[in-house]
Amino acid sequence: MKTYLDCIPCFLDQALRAGRIATNDEKTIKLLLDEVGDMIKDIPMENVPPVTGMLIYKKIRETTGIDDPYYKMKKKSTENALSLYPSLKEKVECCYDSLLKAIRLAIAGNVIDFGVNRTLNLENGIEITLNKKFAINDYNEFKKNLNKAKKILYIGDNAGEAVLDKILIEELNKPVTYVVRGIPVINDVIYEDAIDAGIGEVADIISSGTTAPGTILNTCNDDFIDRFNKADMIISKGMGNYEALSEVNRSVFFLLKAKCKVIANDLGVQENDIVLKGINL
Repeated sequence: MKTYLDCIPCFLDQALRAGRIATNDEKTIKLLLDEVGDMIKDIPMENVPPVTGMLIYKKIRETTGIDDPYYKMKKKSTENALSLYPSLKEKVECCYDSLLKAIRLAIAGNVIDFGVNRTLNLENGIEITLNKKFAINDYNEFKKNLNKAKKILYIGDNAGEAVLDKILIEELNKPVTYVVRGIPVINDVIYEDAIDAGIGEVADIISSGTTAPGTILNTCNDDFIDRFNKADMIISKGMGNYEALSEVNRSVFFLLKAKCKVIANDLGVQENDIVLKGINL
């Protein structure tokens, strides 16, 4: 997916938000915005947005000296999600189609996105999402692929959200490799976050190696690329991964909530719609 003009103010907004979390020094934040602004004016519009996000968060780390400004917020979101795990697990187990319910929950967890949301009521966000109709629903194709698959690659998105990913992984009932980011970027899930969420109990965990807020293949390590190419089924969570992988030449199932109008327009849905979309099936 290319970069659109509407992405540009979002880049600056994310830099400002992360800068303010990292430091109270207004001069440092102003310097950060100046430098990000200089970067943005030169970005090729054909780049996928996570490429620019990778450069912006590198600049945030360099300018503020803080490697993981969202660290405390990630811990809190994981704690909140874990507190809901028993009741959410019960919702799935009591449902006629437990797999579809688990998919809905995994998508509902996609509301945990500090790159988009300034504030978040997780329980309310999950309940709203659970009651929404799918704008795109390739569930039948998902089931067909799952039935044939021996190895599943599950590309995670955000910390906290990983708790709900765990519920879906348990329903898949197949060997799963769960993929995390190489380093902290926004509130994206890294190895420590996945362990905190209990993912290690249900899947192998690997890092893609990327420093971007999305799985840009030419920034990933060889181990991930090998697994990506050989996986029988790939599940990709969230908007950043959709932006990075929507034009790859292999089958992928995207699970996400379209939280911005750019993504919604690209998918042909409305903002805040939920999507289970398969490509190259």
